[in-house]
Amino acid sequence: MELKMIHGLRALNKGVALVVGAGLLLCAAFVLTDIIMRQIGTSLGGTEEIAGYAMALATSWGMSYTLLELGHVRIDLLRTRFQTFGKALFDVFSMIVMSGVIITIAIKAWPVVERSLTNGSRANTPLETPLIWVQLPWFAGWVWFALMSTLTTLAALSLLIKRRHAETEAFVGAFAEQETLQ
Repeated sequence: MELKMIHGLRALNKGVALVVGAGLLLCAAFVLTDIIMRQIGTSLGGTEEIAGYAMALATSWGMSYTLLELGHVRIDLLRTRFQTFGKALFDVFSMIVMSGVIITIAIKAWPVVERSLTNGSRANTPLETPLIWVQLPWFAGWVWFALMSTLTTLAALSLLIKRRHAETEAFVGAFAEQETLQ
């Protein structure tokens, strides 16, 4: 059941990653258009602001994909010295810590969004972008990451309790070791 859930989450996050990637490509096209227009003496304006928003959104939404593809950086100095059970313990511990940090980020991000919503805040830039347009999807990305991290942690914990230690490797193990195992 746990592995089936992880496969489903991976597929879902691949779709999210494709949408985020398409958004980054659109942003790059916008910036490139602005650069070309500057060469002929005009400009669209606001490319720096929009690119910054795109990066913030790509980061918050892309973290879940990176998590499920074992792309986050880990220091596994101790983990590599243990057998399957010890590695599974380190993996679950690292996921518990990550989930705690991400949940904290999501909780702390809400007051920022709430303040912008309450005050009708706008960016202090020539575009005067309503901040809620950017902060709400940014916040949703952190909540999504917190949810994905928590579900992944619970699946790994379930496998650990069921003594299926080797199976946790596929979705919470170390990527470098995954490559050497194949």
